[in-house]
Amino acid sequence: MTDAPDGRPRPADQWRHRGVRGLTIARDASVRGWRWWARHWDRLVAALQDEAPVGSGAAPSPPGPLVEQRDVPRLITVPARGYVYSFHIRATFAWSSSTSLRSEVLSWYVQYFQPNAIQRLTRLAADAARNLPPHRAGDLEVALRQALADEPEWSYQRGDIVITCRPDAAVRLDERIMPALQPHVDRLLELEYQFDEQVRKARYAEELSRQWATLLNTHADDQDVADARDQMLTTQREAARWITELLRRHAEHPADAVSTPLIPPQQSRPNPAQPASD
Repeated sequence: MTDAPDGRPRPADQWRHRGVRGLTIARDASVRGWRWWARHWDRLVAALQDEAPVGSGAAPSPPGPLVEQRDVPRLITVPARGYVYSFHIRATFAWSSSTSLRSEVLSWYVQYFQPNAIQRLTRLAADAARNLPPHRAGDLEVALRQALADEPEWSYQRGDIVITCRPDAAVRLDERIMPALQPHVDRLLELEYQFDEQVRKARYAEELSRQWATLLNTHADDQDVADARDQMLTTQREAARWITELLRRHAEHPADAVSTPLIPPQQSRPNPAQPASD
């Protein structure tokens, strides 16, 4: 194309030159920017890992390493014995690092390593639940906590950065098995209440016996009290002998023990030679 009669470039050529010059400038800027990022990337990462300086108006940082608490968004499910029902585990990880990191940098590492921690906890729970029936969620939680206590901290490393986490877990029953367990749990609660009631009665009887013993020892010189005590002890010994003889006869001659039962103490058979009193 030729220039205009006045010597200036035509409008189309002018816009073409401007476009080529703009693309060239953009290319050179991109290359320079890439080279700058390549030279300063390591320095930028190191700067992010350092704590920000505390200004005169800023609150002081809390002592100790930065800790980030993360709950697993979904329950971890592992099969119980028989692979019909499952256990559900709610897990929490407390992440920290001995290296001084910004909170956003620690969050990035937590996001990177938490899937590995979830997988490890799932394997531990599956190994512990494989031989447990589906209603033994408490036993699984105890076994899982014991396994976590044996190794309370898990470490993960990327480059020079080491991240540690402390896992915690709680086990829940499969909701499908709860209706089947409800009658048994109610029966256990009833038996436990009855047991507590019998324990209270036994403690009350023990306290009452202790008070009687104290009273008898205090009034040992009183003849009436002494006679009552001897009569009570004699009655107890006779009752013990009667129970022992009854058990012996029942063991040796079950049929005779039923047909001719022993007469309890303080009772006597009527004497046929004596007429009954009017």
